[in-house]
Amino acid sequence: MIPSANRTEEWLTKIKPYSERLKDIPDLVVEGKLSRMVGLTLEAEGCRAAIGSLCQVETKAGKKIGAEVVGFSGSKIFLMPTGKTDGLEPGCRVIPLGKNSLANVGLGLLGRVLDGAGNALDEKGPLKTDAKISLGGTPINPLSRKPIREPLDVGVRAINSILAVGRGQRMGLFAGTGVGKSVLLGMMTKFTSADVVVVGLIGERGREVNEFVLKILGEEGMKRSVVVASPADDPPLMRVHGAMLATSIAEYYRDQGMDVLLLMDSLTRYAQAHREIALAIDEPPATKGYPPSVFAKLPHLVERAGNADEGGGSITAFYTVLAEGDDNNDPIADAARGVLDGHIVLSRSLAESGHFPAIDIEASISRVMPDIASEKHMELAKNLRRLYSLYQQNKDLISVGAYQAGTDPKIDEAIAKNDAIANFLQQRMDEAVDIEQSLTELEALLKLS
Repeated sequence: MIPSANRTEEWLTKIKPYSERLKDIPDLVVEGKLSRMVGLTLEAEGCRAAIGSLCQVETKAGKKIGAEVVGFSGSKIFLMPTGKTDGLEPGCRVIPLGKNSLANVGLGLLGRVLDGAGNALDEKGPLKTDAKISLGGTPINPLSRKPIREPLDVGVRAINSILAVGRGQRMGLFAGTGVGKSVLLGMMTKFTSADVVVVGLIGERGREVNEFVLKILGEEGMKRSVVVASPADDPPLMRVHGAMLATSIAEYYRDQGMDVLLLMDSLTRYAQAHREIALAIDEPPATKGYPPSVFAKLPHLVERAGNADEGGGSITAFYTVLAEGDDNNDPIADAARGVLDGHIVLSRSLAESGHFPAIDIEASISRVMPDIASEKHMELAKNLRRLYSLYQQNKDLISVGAYQAGTDPKIDEAIAKNDAIANFLQQRMDEAVDIEQSLTELEALLKLS
């Protein structure tokens, strides 16, 4: 029997609300099983999860291990663990948690030392946080960013005078191993005029964490600082999260209108952690073993620093870049130069001669210096660079006595002022020199006869 029009309309009114309610019912969480583990990569079957989402792997002994989805192939998903993998075996339960990584942030983090997951490493009680924000950050419209127009005093004479840094600038600190990167970072941590200092120690030696906190920052420095430490023995995903967490914390303080100094040691270890993850899920290597995705991750991290919109705060960032084998054309060093607003190169030969900080002013540059320095400042810096370069170009002739005094007045001036320039560019670790004093000493040096 064909129902009447009225009866049909009555059925539809009953069915429609029910179908609308179905939309509000979340998808059921489907557990999977661990099928394979190769290196640090876990393969799971029987469950679905998006890239970047979190899962929990449970062993038969009841141990729970966090993991993040880093790839998929067909019905399989690839996971990277965030902790130790002891006890894993085929058939372990894999439970999608249906959420992405978040960063706990707040003013209560000041004075604390955290690991890459945001847990406290010190023994100062539970963390007091105000909010949760995305670990991956929120992109800023480049047209809304406040331009860099204000100089930042970092307390280092050679940088303040020759390589002026602007508030909101992103600089690279390029060097090989053992030439004083961490010590120079420590000086800037103590001497820079910033409201908050966020330090990311990523992939470095574990003993350096305690030394940095106790010796370099000290009790006074820690009062306005947050340290995120993910040492070399952490899983690669935890090292990546450590760098992202330090940046997220800095973003939170910037959004509160504060001027933040972000120091990350090192950008190279962050890239190496991404390389380990990419190679573990069979992404083909491209340049010196680095897969293409690594070079896309670097600007994603670096672009999160800088100025906010007008009236907001700023993040001035220094990223150390480890030049493997002292090769400044290393692929990561080369890629970093392209995305940063300048670079400071540390020279091994200067460090070995006892010249500290071992800044090679010929190879270093600050791209925003013309926008923040006065004409007089630019002229003084240009003249010192000229004298320094002139002496270095003729150093061999001068050292063997082949150069005759009076041959070239410019070279004569460079020789006469070389010792004074070397002394000017050096500085003790416990000595702070502000911008005004740096320029006064530079002007006096260049007036020497």
